[in-house]
Formats: sequence, structure tokens, C-alpha cells
Amino acid sequence: MTSKLVNRRDLDFVLYELLDIERLTARPRYADHSRETFNAALDTAEQIAVDKFAPHNRKADLNEPHFDGSQVHMIPEVKEALAAFIDAGFMAAGHDYEFGGMQLPYTLALACNGLFKAANVGTSGYPFLTVGNANLLLAHGTPEQIERYARPELAGRYFGTMCLSEPQAGSSLADIRTTAIPQPNGSYRIVGNKMWISAGEHELSENIIHLVLARIQGAPAGIRGISLFIVPKFRVNADGTLGKRNDVALAGLNHKMGYRGTTNCVLNFGEKGDCHGELVGQPNQGLACMFHMMNEARIGVGFGAVMLGYTGYLHALDYARNRPQGRAPGAKDPDTPQVPIVQHADVRRMLLAQKAYVEGGLALCLYAASLVDEQKTSPDDTRQREAGLLLDLLTPVVKSWPSQWCLEANSLAIQVHGGYGYTREYPVEQFYRDNRLNPIHEGTHGIQAMDLLGRKVMMDGGAGMKLLSREINKTITEAHAREGLREHAAALANGLEAVAETTRILGAALVEDSQAGLANASVYLEVFGHTVVAWVWLQQAVAATRGLDKCSAADADFYRGKLQACRYFFHWELPKTQAQHALLRSLDTSCLAMADAWF
Repeated sequence: MTSKLVNRRDLDFVLYELLDIERLTARPRYADHSRETFNAALDTAEQIAVDKFAPHNRKADLNEPHFDGSQVHMIPEVKEALAAFIDAGFMAAGHDYEFGGMQLPYTLALACNGLFKAANVGTSGYPFLTVGNANLLLAHGTPEQIERYARPELAGRYFGTMCLSEPQAGSSLADIRTTAIPQPNGSYRIVGNKMWISAGEHELSENIIHLVLARIQGAPAGIRGISLFIVPKFRVNADGTLGKRNDVALAGLNHKMGYRGTTNCVLNFGEKGDCHGELVGQPNQGLACMFHMMNEARIGVGFGAVMLGYTGYLHALDYARNRPQGRAPGAKDPDTPQVPIVQHADVRRMLLAQKAYVEGGLALCLYAASLVDEQKTSPDDTRQREAGLLLDLLTPVVKSWPSQWCLEANSLAIQVHGGYGYTREYPVEQFYRDNRLNPIHEGTHGIQAMDLLGRKVMMDGGAGMKLLSREINKTITEAHAREGLREHAAALANGLEAVAETTRILGAALVEDSQAGLANASVYLEVFGHTVVAWVWLQQAVAATRGLDKCSAADADFYRGKLQACRYFFHWELPKTQAQHALLRSLDTSCLAMADAWF
């Protein structure tokens, strides 16, 4: 089928020609699968996304959920779409048959999920938070907790949330105040407030399972004293039946610029002193448990940004091909027909930039997903370890690079539409508003930057960086052997050396003064991310040249488009990092030294 969610030819290219996920079917976990079953899952996901999710995307934006003081109300199409999603098995797409799952590779499950995000990011938020919640419980919960909470979540009966932030703490989790008071029966009473809780209250499911960070009475201060608790909306009896309403109250809904279809809540726990919670994992290890969900969520955030950027690009491309306006610069006769705006060079510039951002982001995120599959199912222990190391290093980039540059793609999509793009009669303005959340949630751009520079590139003596350099150099060697790619290979080699030198200088600065060393970390994330995406584009170019060697005439344009987008990235985007490297190496203190009073 043809839709404006994603270019399926591009998705197939990344999955099968770039990442070769079909090879996973040789592994026992995926032995029942084939390229045909993978495609069937993608086809089904796209059909449901087009038929059930996309039609109410604008309606949900214009009619956001509202709270009448006792209940949250939303348009009925949301529940209808989620029922179709659940009935098709997508809630447990990547999970064991034992849990009603399809046992799809994570890479393929993420690709399916992306179609729903492109169609309607607000409605898709409910199941994807639930899946992450269930995954955490499968990893850290007791058998009883898995049976009582995770299994109904994967069946689509219960939905889930993650409750971290508090009004006074924001992203500074060390400052949370929610308290867990031990009870004689081994349970806990939870008392506190949580802020920015997506999907925190609704009537879409039988129950809502909140995963709540709290501090057990007497626990150490800071992040060392944080524990994790299951706090259901309705208590669940030992036999799986629902008990009385737990003491979790909706204090109000936050009204957002975009993402309006997902309720965003302020929740009060224990207003009446009767909020029951169950400990997950060990006391004071809550943040380590929660990061299981948060890291997965960060890949999902990056991919969600890609898909919103991608659908915006396809809408802009369609508009540019069908909107006649103006004539070529040399055409002076006003009686000659107007040309489609795609024929204007500046419009092609904006479309090519979007293509470079969104197709680069798509390949980046699906590559990260393939590392998850390697980490979990590779028969080679070394490969498992290396995949985990690369994934740890790249997760801040996977979350933040698409959140910055695919948002820029949405901005360019509005520009291609001209004045129409700024109106609500065209969907590109909503795509931009929806995507604007992604640089903020699951760790802001600045937080990801400090994680990358302050921890990830330095950990284990730079082992992750050495491994990444090895992988990039493999691609450089391949590209050197391909006519037309040698210039790009040389540019990437220089870019990689520049990152290594900048990292060395900043690493030394961190030892001397961590505050000064991290002051410009966001610029470091941008240089690092652009270099990684240049590598991803060179990988795509190598695969495209292989495709051109044996393709039909009909496919040639697709591969040539890939090569041109790669050329654009290397000529227009990678050179931007040169000035950023110079800035970083100077250890400039313009921002750090700016006094509050001077603003």
C-alpha cells in the first residue's frame, strides 16, 4: 500500500539491504519467521495505522482530553484505534509466544510501532508506554508481579505509566520527595506528587499500572536512596480480580503545545493515607530498574521524532509536486504555465535536507534496534557484549539527534507549504508541534549531552569509542573501494579523527574542572551525532551502490536518490562540525561565565 507515513521502499532498504534482519530468522527465537512474515506484520501495522489511527489525528488535537473533576473524557476514536492495535497483537509484538506475543525481532517491532507514531503520536503513546512498563516488570519483577501486572498489560487489558518527575524536582531525580512507608505485611504506603505523567489517567483500560520512584523512609539522600514501586489505579487481588480503587488522584491535566491526544497528568498519591504500593527489585535500586524502561523509551523517542519528521517530509514532497507556482528564473513570459514548486532549486534544497535528516534518522534508530537484537539473541558472546557497549554509547545520540534534526525537517516542511503550512488546514503544523516535545522528554538535549560526554565516551577507558571507531573504519574501507564514494570516505575519516581529538581535549578538561569540561556538552553531542549520521549515510551509500549494480530501471531512481542524499550530507552537513570542533577545543567559557545579573 502507499501512504504518507513512511516510504516503504526506504524502510525495506534499511531493514533488508542495510541491516539484513532476515538473517535473524536463522536464530532459534525467530525460526518461525521469514521475510514474508516480517512484511505481513509491517503491512498489517500500516493498514491499521492508516485506517484507525490517522483519521482522528487532527480531531484528537482539536478535542484534547478534558477532566470534569471525576473522570477524563476523550474522543471515542482513540479507544477504537487501540482495540484494533491490541486485537492485531501489536501490544506484545516482540514478546514470547507464552505472553501472546509474535516473537518479532525488536528491530521489526520498532519499525511497526513507528507507523503508528507517524499516523497518530498521541494515541500511540498509551500502548508504547504500557509495553515499556511491562518490559521493566519482566526484567525486574517477581513471578507474581509478572503474572498480576505484566501479563494483563501485554494482553491490552491494563495500561501502564512511568512516574519519575515531581513539581519541585523536574529532571533532578535526586530531589524527589515521594515517600514509601513500610507496612507490617511487606507492602508500602506511598505519599507524594508526580508531574508530567503521560497516560496517567483515562478510561481506556481496566486498570493503569503506575511505576513510581519513591524514597523508603530512612533511605539515603540523593539517587542512592530511590526505590521503585508498582502502584495500580485499582488494587489487584491475588486471583487477578480487581479490588478497590487505590488512593491515586488526578490533580489536573497539563495542556501541551502538541501531543495533545495523550493525557499528561499531575498525580497525587496517598491524599487519604491509603495508597498501596509494591516494591520492584531491591530497595534503593529503583533508578537502575527504571533505566531499563527509560533507555528503551529513549530509542522510542528518537524513532518517534524520525517518524514525525518523515511523514512531514512526505506531505511536503507531495505538496511540492502538485502545487504550481511561479516559473523558472529565465522564463519572463507570464502567459507560460506555472511550474510545480518542486522545480525551484530552493524548494529542492529544503526537500533534500528533510530527506537527509529523516532517512538518516530512520537508519540510525533501526541500527540501534538491531544492536538490541544482537545483545539479546546473538549466539556469539563477544558480539553480545560489543552490541551492548555500542548501544550504551549511542543511546544519547539516538534519542537526541533525531529530536533536533527531524524537528528541523518538520520546520522545513512548513516552509515548503508556504503560508498554507502555517495554517491548521494542512497537517504539517501539527507534526511540528507534536515533535517539539521530543527534545524535552526522556532527558533533555542537555542531559543527553552530559551523559554522552561525561559518562559514555569515557567509560571503561573509552572502550565504546574504540569499538565505534572500529565499526566506522570498516565502512570507510568499504567505501574507498567504491567509485564515487572515496571523497566521502576520506571526509568521514577526517571527521572521526576530529571527534577523537576533541574528545581527548575535553576529557582532559573534565579531569581538571568537570563544570568547565561539560559546559559546552550540547555542542559536543551535535558534532558527535552528525559524525555518526555521516557514517550511517555512508553505509547507506555503499548499500545503494550494490543495489545499483543489479537493480531494475524502476529501482534505479531510488538508489540514486540515496546517493544524492549522502552527497548532500557530506557537502552541507558534516562540514558544519569543523567550526564546532574549533569552539569545543578552545574550551570557551562564554556561556559558563555569563553571570545571572548580566541577563
